[in-house]
Amino acid sequence: MPRPRIKICCIQSVAEARLAVAHGADALGLVSAMPSGAGIIPDERLIPEIAAATPPPVATFLLTSLTDTNAIIAQHHRCRTSTIQLVDALTRGTHADLRAALPGIRLVQVIHVLDDASVAEALAAAPHVDALLLDSGNPKLAVKQLGGTGRTHNWSLSRRIVQESGKPVFLAGGLRAENVAAAWDAVRPWGFDICSGVRTPDDHLDETRLAAFMAAVAALR
Repeated sequence: MPRPRIKICCIQSVAEARLAVAHGADALGLVSAMPSGAGIIPDERLIPEIAAATPPPVATFLLTSLTDTNAIIAQHHRCRTSTIQLVDALTRGTHADLRAALPGIRLVQVIHVLDDASVAEALAAAPHVDALLLDSGNPKLAVKQLGGTGRTHNWSLSRRIVQESGKPVFLAGGLRAENVAAAWDAVRPWGFDICSGVRTPDDHLDETRLAAFMAAVAALR
C-alpha cells in the first residue's frame, strides 16, 4: 500500500512553505479568513505569493470559509491555488458551479466528524468532489469551529467514511508524531492533514516536530 499523502496546513510564509516541501510535504494548506482557528493569512497578497512560490507537483490548498460559490470563485481568482478546500457546507450554488467556473481546480470538502449524521453528509458530498477531509471542528456553534482545533474525533466514524465514500480521504484533527500510527491503524486514510502538531507554541512551523511527523509516517506499515 502506498504511503499516505501529507498535507501541512497553516503555512504562513514562503519560508515555511519551502521548509515543508523540503521535508516531503505533498500539499500545503493556506488558511484564509475564518470565524476562529489558527493559521489565518491574508488572501490579497500572501496566499497568492506562497502558491506561486510552491513548486509542482506539490499541491496548494486554499482553505475558505465562504459558502457562496460566486464569492469562492472570486477569492480563487485572487489566490490561484491548485485546490480549494471548502471548510463549511455551501449555502448558495453547487460544487458543479465551482467546477464549471474553475476547470482543473480540485475540490476538497471538509466534513466535521461529530456523529452518524457526519457520515451521511460525507457520503452525500463525495460524488461531487475530488476528495474529502475529515476534521474535528463544529459548525453548529455560535462561533463556528471550522478547523485548527488540535482535537481528535471519533475515528471509527472516519473509518466508515473511508470505506464507503469511494473517494480519497484526508484525516485531520489533533494529529502528531506520537499518534499518527494509531490514526493509520484506525482509519487507513488516503492522506493526513496536520497543523498544530508541527507548530511551536508561538505559532511557527517547527522543523523538529515536522521531521518527527514525517519519520513517523514513513514508518507506517
